Amino acid sequence: MAAPKVVFFCRECGGEHPKWSGQCQHCGAWNTLDEAPAPVRGARRAATVRAAPVKLDQIDTADLPRLPTGSAELDRVLGGGLVPGSVVLIGGDPGIGKSTLLLQALHHLARTRPALYVTGEESLQQVAMRAERLDRRDGDLDLLAENNVERLLEAAAAGAPAVLVADSVQTLYSESVSSAPGSVTQVRDCAAQLVAHAKTNRCVVILVGHVTKEGNLAGPRVLEHMVDTVLYFEGDRSSRFRLVRAVKNRFGAVNEIGVFAMTDRGVRDVNNPSAIFLSRGGEPAPGSVAFATWEGTRPLLVEVQALVDSSSLANPRRLGLGIDQNRLGMLLAVLHRHAGYGLGDQDVFVNLVGGVRVTEPGVDLAVLLAVLSSLADRALPDDMVLFGEVGLSGELRPVQGALERLKEAQKLGFKRAIVPAANRTGTRALALEVNAVERLPEALAILGF
Repeated sequence: MAAPKVVFFCRECGGEHPKWSGQCQHCGAWNTLDEAPAPVRGARRAATVRAAPVKLDQIDTADLPRLPTGSAELDRVLGGGLVPGSVVLIGGDPGIGKSTLLLQALHHLARTRPALYVTGEESLQQVAMRAERLDRRDGDLDLLAENNVERLLEAAAAGAPAVLVADSVQTLYSESVSSAPGSVTQVRDCAAQLVAHAKTNRCVVILVGHVTKEGNLAGPRVLEHMVDTVLYFEGDRSSRFRLVRAVKNRFGAVNEIGVFAMTDRGVRDVNNPSAIFLSRGGEPAPGSVAFATWEGTRPLLVEVQALVDSSSLANPRRLGLGIDQNRLGMLLAVLHRHAGYGLGDQDVFVNLVGGVRVTEPGVDLAVLLAVLSSLADRALPDDMVLFGEVGLSGELRPVQGALERLKEAQKLGFKRAIVPAANRTGTRALALEVNAVERLPEALAILGF
């Protein structure tokens, strides 16, 4: 009997290869090919109704009604709530709180519309015990323990839920695919069937996904392109605070974040996230400064801490937690070239309090002044907030949402601010003392460096 034929699929793009190679020929990624049984060629799919083209001006563009999840922070990340017919993919480390958050949301939704929670990793008793611990045993939420996607869709067709959660997509398998659950082929095929169900029946489908050790969603990269929204559940297990970040959203802002606190009664919204990331107390300390960032559609104040110390290594360490490490090295070079502060024999450590990550360049000015504060062992004013992108020639470039950032700082009691000159528009009406500067040396002169 002939051995079954196998092919190789790329975990990043889903590209098919007849034999293994170190690099994917489709996307160029290295060491991402997984072995799987060859798909059956010539298999015919069930006939569907032929679609007719529609004129562009005849399409109704009225806003779709949103389904509130009962969590203001989760609704913010989703763009105002769940959109009927959309598919949401949420990923995170094991035990971070994904299932808890979704169980709470479905319990709220089940009060007004049918909802189905499908678990492929736990038994129904385990889910019921979690619901009892969260004090959410009451309600009309339907539970189903199933790994077969065809039987799952049969149950969904019979119950017609408005919201369906599949926890998790890596545990599902299709009878039409011979590979094991969790393989590239199975994940892609099961997700495709669930996406088709969502679009056909206007059902919200929420897929729970695993993440790799690098923090990326496991499975083929094409899975992220198939869904409408991709959320990442982030947080340090040693901290009770969690972040949900939108990295893709067809119905809302990208990079929007929701802040939650993990308690013994479940996941709770944090109404004032800036209070978490501004944990300074007592006397001002050297190396600490407040930074106003812009996350999605709202401003957020974060404390930036820096530590500069003499290095005993030939190559001093440059470590940044919450910011891009390569950008930190670039900023230190700008500080040396345009301000005369050389740190070639110093270790430099930068940390953003609360485990938050900032990818925007507006953090540049705060990082440099925190580093200088630690180097000079001199505390900066604790009523001052900073933001601004620093260019390679030492100029301060404007950032978006400057006025909203300053209003958030004023609301939290800050009295002074240093901002790029191009962001001074509209700041006269504020109670803050706003110093608008064009170059880095001007900002340093204001603080006496």
